[in-house]
Amino acid sequence: MINKVTLIGNLGKDPEVRRLESGTAVARLVLATNESYKDKNGEWQTVTEWHTINCWRMLAERVETQLKKGMLIYVEGKLTTRKWTDKDGNDRYSTEITANSFRLLEKRDSNNNRFPDSSDEPPQTSNFDNSNDKAKEEVEEATDDLPF
Repeated sequence: MINKVTLIGNLGKDPEVRRLESGTAVARLVLATNESYKDKNGEWQTVTEWHTINCWRMLAERVETQLKKGMLIYVEGKLTTRKWTDKDGNDRYSTEITANSFRLLEKRDSNNNRFPDSSDEPPQTSNFDNSNDKAKEEVEEATDDLPF
C-alpha cells in the first residue's frame, strides 16, 4: 500500500511553529496549489486548493528558519486524518499532510532574498498548461542550484 502526497505551491502565510512540553518542534504550513482549465466558454479559470501541512522535529526547525509567506516550495509527505471533538461534543475530522521533506524552489541571493525581486507578492506557479513556457523555465531555473 502507498500513502504519498507530492505538492508544489506557495505558502499562504508564515509557518506557525510551536514546541511541545517535551521540546519537540511542530510546524504547521498552509500551502496553496493552483490548477487552471478552460471552461465551456473557452475562458481560463483558476481553482486554488488550500492544504494544511504538519512538519515535525528537525523538519519543523528547518521550516522555522527557511520558510516565509509566498515562497514556492515542493513538499512530499503522507495523508493523515485527525479526529477531534468540537465544543458541542460532535466528532470532527481533518485531513492533513504530514511532511517527510520539503524543498525551496526559489533562487536566493547572498542576502537570502528572493530574486528577481523580493516583494511580498507570491510568485506565480505554473498553470499546468503547455503554453506557459515562461513559468516552466522559471521552475527549471530555480531547481538548477539545488544540491541533489
